[in-house]
Amino acid sequence: MLEPLPTLQAPQPAPSRLARNLPATAALTWLAEGWADMRAAPGTSLAYGVFLVLVSYAVLWVLAASGLLYLALPAIAGFLIVGPFLALGLYEKSRRKALGEKTSLGQMLLVRPESTAQLAFAGLMLGMLVLFWLRAADLLYALFFGMAPFPGAADALTNVLTTPRGWALLLVGAAVGGLFAAFAFALSLFSVPMMMTNRVDALTALGLSFGMTTQNLAPCLAWAAIITTGMAVSAATGLLALAVVFPVLGHGTWHAWQAMNRDGP
Repeated sequence: MLEPLPTLQAPQPAPSRLARNLPATAALTWLAEGWADMRAAPGTSLAYGVFLVLVSYAVLWVLAASGLLYLALPAIAGFLIVGPFLALGLYEKSRRKALGEKTSLGQMLLVRPESTAQLAFAGLMLGMLVLFWLRAADLLYALFFGMAPFPGAADALTNVLTTPRGWALLLVGAAVGGLFAAFAFALSLFSVPMMMTNRVDALTALGLSFGMTTQNLAPCLAWAAIITTGMAVSAATGLLALAVVFPVLGHGTWHAWQAMNRDGP
């Protein structure tokens, strides 16, 4: 008598070592922890935020003086790419707070990461991505409004906001910029705090950050939405709100990294 054939079962994928199975609401926990870190000795975090606002105004002034003010909106979008690098001092304060140590503003501004050279290399690569995005924004404007001489920042803004071609440019630009921002967000979100506390090369850190983000999409997408909302509020207030928003988000990003790093990088 023939025995029945054994039932075939599809192979089960091995669980990813980068997945943490966190709910989307974890992002709210990171936000609350970021707020708590800012409230602990708020003077240093707020001073750090004010310094960043002044730097942002200086960048906008340079764009205006160079006749490139029309790149202000793409530059603000590019800020999301380099933001994690600008938050190094905030990560240091959160790290020291967890150890029960106090942090001065000088220590925040002069923090020395463990992988300094590799962090600079990662920053160079992401900075090139920002420049690539700014060039893409130029090309998009030319595609919609032709190769005529640039009319100036004020007229360009009027063209974008009051004409059908301008509205189409906004939609396409938002889509293209979103792709740039999503890719850069995944690369930089965890790589910067990783290289701050660990000796790791830039490519490994960027790859691990991308993997952690994609393997934990729910909380990371929620965190991205919180960051986008904070940046929108900052832009609506002429960047003044950035003095508070950026420290909270910076401290919160450190706690996001700690949640992902519980088993080591």
